[in-house]
Amino acid sequence: MFPWILFGLIAVPLVVVAFLASRRRTVAGEQLDTEDAGDRAEVEREFAAAEAYEAEWREQDKERYRQERLP
Repeated sequence: MFPWILFGLIAVPLVVVAFLASRRRTVAGEQLDTEDAGDRAEVEREFAAAEAYEAEWREQDKERYRQERLP
């Protein structure tokens, strides 16, 4: 029974403190606003290009699927 008491008094608080510290560090990292308008515009362009590529790929995949189904 003594090891369980030690575990409860030492290990559990250490795990809780480590969790809270990592959570605080993560929240602080997410709140950094180092991105400017140029970076945001670049990200938007990349997303637009990716979506255009995805649409093109889907059309090609539909054609390929149709050709596989109806030889």
